Amino acid sequence: MKKNLPLYILLLFLIIVNGFFLYNYLGSSETEQKVQKHKPPADFLINELGFDDKQKQAFRALTHKHRQKMKGISDEIRTLKDKLFSGFSDTSMVDKDVDSIAVLIGDMETLKDLEVFRHFKEVQELCSVEQKERFGKILQDALRGGFREKGPPHRDRPPRPEHRPPHLPEH
Repeated sequence: MKKNLPLYILLLFLIIVNGFFLYNYLGSSETEQKVQKHKPPADFLINELGFDDKQKQAFRALTHKHRQKMKGISDEIRTLKDKLFSGFSDTSMVDKDVDSIAVLIGDMETLKDLEVFRHFKEVQELCSVEQKERFGKILQDALRGGFREKGPPHRDRPPRPEHRPPHLPEH
């Protein structure tokens, strides 16, 4: 028995640790509730601004229209980038073609930014005077990178460096 005592202690330790990891892996009901409470960013704005039912309905319609426009623009950007990077193996693609595709991608990115601006302008038009003030603060906090404790989910993105100098191509 004395020779096996360290083995029994090790076995007991492993059983306890295994139980602990199984509990964490399978999760508790509290963790499941947090996952179920995960709400899209649109719900965040609805709650923070205190929209009434009419405003909620109009906001959801605006958001649906906005998402469709953004999806179309993003699809176009993806197509252009595919065309650009497929040029690696294409020896007939010249710098002029690469530059023109890059300009088109830049134009599409500009369209995306304008669409976001217009969407937020339309959302602001739905708001009452008090809601407009609150909405302005939310936008300013979002632009400054603040408001993270209460804001919409991060979507598990890694943190961004504080300063990223622009990478400009040399000519």
